[in-house]
Amino acid sequence: MIKWPIVSILFTACAVLFAQTPNHATGIVHTEEVDIGYETFGVPGPAIPVIAVNGGPGLSHAYMVQNDVWQRVAKHRLVVLYDQRGTGVSKRMKPGAPQTMDAQVADLDAVRGKLGLDKVALVGDSYGGMLSMAYAVAHPEHVAKLVLSDSPPPSWKTMVHLLPEVFPDIEEQDAAEEKKLGESTDAAARASLRNHFRMIFYSPEKCDAYMANVDDLGFEPKVAEAVQQSTADLDLTAKLADFRFPTLVITGRFDMNVAPLTAWRLAHAIPGAKIVFFEKSGHLPAYEEPERYVEVLEKFLD
Repeated sequence: MIKWPIVSILFTACAVLFAQTPNHATGIVHTEEVDIGYETFGVPGPAIPVIAVNGGPGLSHAYMVQNDVWQRVAKHRLVVLYDQRGTGVSKRMKPGAPQTMDAQVADLDAVRGKLGLDKVALVGDSYGGMLSMAYAVAHPEHVAKLVLSDSPPPSWKTMVHLLPEVFPDIEEQDAAEEKKLGESTDAAARASLRNHFRMIFYSPEKCDAYMANVDDLGFEPKVAEAVQQSTADLDLTAKLADFRFPTLVITGRFDMNVAPLTAWRLAHAIPGAKIVFFEKSGHLPAYEEPERYVEVLEKFLD
């Protein structure tokens, strides 16, 4: 007589948990140049679907899924994340395939097309913001809304980067480690990336927790170098005035990697754009202030 209520309670709890857990799926988009790996949370519906475009360059989207932000967003809409060519599960590439911005825009459009999404909200994080801007220039007809989250400027040449001025001690450690491991080696590049992540948080505690839980950031140094070389002279500045879709610019108040001045300039260059500062965040407000991040994102997307 005691067991039935317990079983009933457990069954109900499991049912509620299952109902609250968004559907998760993975897939591959086959193109002539690369097989692009992606994953989705949630299901298609009336709400605007989101494609979250990760930063780097040269990183997989692994760094973006270190908490449940995207699962929360997916309770109300489809969320798509993918690995850019040459990273993560998108390493199967045709020999000699380029790492140009045009190629990456084509990959993003291939993912959108594969999933049958006519209009999407692009959420470009860090370097993903530049890629999202380039996509919006090439395919404005498919952009319902645009979110630039701690994005670089539309040209690398106008980047405001403060890490060396704020973290001279870590920069010095990084230089010594690079010398020890050998300059231009993959080991040195990956060590440098981990040192870089040590400098992009507002909260030391959240930085420690993040670094303790992430085993592999999916960094491909050669991909990063190729992308940086191919986009060195890219300048989308003149195109921003043509954006006619709602745009939200997000920045961590203490982002020393891409200083908030960049976000301020972006918000003033795009017609009607709104800007939101996250007062207790560095470069990753989605990790440092996840509750507010989801709230701000949902309010903008609805």
